Amino acid sequence: MLRVAVLAPISWRVPPRHYGPWEQFASLLTEGLVDRGVDVTLFASGDSKTAGKLASVIPRGYSEDPDADPKVSECLHIAHAFERAGEFDLIHNSFDFLPLTYSGLVETPVLTTIHGFSSPRILAVYERYNATCAYVAISDSDRAAGLDYLATIHHGIDTDAFALHPAPGRYLLYFGRIHPDKGTVEAIDVAAQCELPLVVAGIVQDERYFEEQVAPRIDGDRVRFVGAVGPDERSELLGGAHALLHLISFDEPFGYSVVEAMACGTPVIAIDRGSMPELIVDGTTGFLVEDVAGAVAAVAAAAALDRSAIRAHAVERFGVGRMVDAYVEVYETLLRSRS
Repeated sequence: MLRVAVLAPISWRVPPRHYGPWEQFASLLTEGLVDRGVDVTLFASGDSKTAGKLASVIPRGYSEDPDADPKVSECLHIAHAFERAGEFDLIHNSFDFLPLTYSGLVETPVLTTIHGFSSPRILAVYERYNATCAYVAISDSDRAAGLDYLATIHHGIDTDAFALHPAPGRYLLYFGRIHPDKGTVEAIDVAAQCELPLVVAGIVQDERYFEEQVAPRIDGDRVRFVGAVGPDERSELLGGAHALLHLISFDEPFGYSVVEAMACGTPVIAIDRGSMPELIVDGTTGFLVEDVAGAVAAVAAAAALDRSAIRAHAVERFGVGRMVDAYVEVYETLLRSRS
C-alpha cells in the first residue's frame, strides 16, 4: 500500500471552517486519497478532521490562536513531518517553499504543489531544489520559467456540495478576501452601474483598504457585507447570485470561488488574467472582460447563459475525483523515476 504524508499549512484548520484555500486543497486531496485506499498521514493542526491518520504538534491554526507564534508553529510543524520521513513512500508538500529546505536531509521523495508565488524572491528556493524535488502547477498560467513540472493539475472541489438554486438572480456577488488585488471596490462599482444589489463575502485581509474604500459604501441594502462564509452556507450564497464578480488585478493562479460558483450554475464575470481563461469558457460559463465597463455589459448578458450547462461543465472539469486521479498518476510517475 502506498504511504503518503500530506503536509498541510497550519494557518487554519483542515478542512477550514471558513477561509483557507490551501487547507481546503489538503483536505480534499487527503480524503480522496483515503477513498482510493492510500495510507495517508495528514500533518495539520491538532483540531483538523480527516479519515486518514492525523499527525500534529500544533493544537490550532495560528490564525485561530492569538497566543501562537506563526514562525515557531511552522518550524515545529515542518520538522515533525520530515523527522518521520522514513515512514513514507512520498511526502506531498502543500506548504509553500520552506519545506523544500528540509528535502535534502531525507531520502523520501518530496512533491510540492505550488500554490502560486507570493513574491518573485521565493523563486530562488524553488530553483535551488528544482533538480532534486518534483513540482506540480495549479494552472498553466502559473508555471515559472526555469522550473520543471511533472504536471499541471487544476484544483478539484466536492461538486456534490454545490447545487443549482431554485430562484437565482436576486443579487450580484463578490466572494473572496477583501483586498485591492481581488477587486472588491470594482465589484461595488459594477453593481452600482447595473443598479443591482451586491453581497460582499470574505475575510478582511487589508484593513485599511476595507475601512477607507469598502466600508463607507456598505449600507446593508445595495451593498451588504456578510463576512466569511463557511461550507454549509456557500452553495446557497453562490447559487442565488445572478453572477459572481471576480475582477482581479493580479495574475491569480487559481480561484476556488470561480469553480464553486460554476458548480452552482452561476456565471462568473472575471478579468481576463492569470488562470481565468483556463477556468472559464467565455460566453458559456461566464465572461472574460478587460475592465469595469466590460463587466457591466457582461452582467446583462449573463442572464442568457444556461445555468444547468454551467454546472455540468464544472462537474466534469473540476470534480475532486479527477484531481485525485491526476495526483495518484503523478505519485506513480515520481516513484518510478526514483526507483
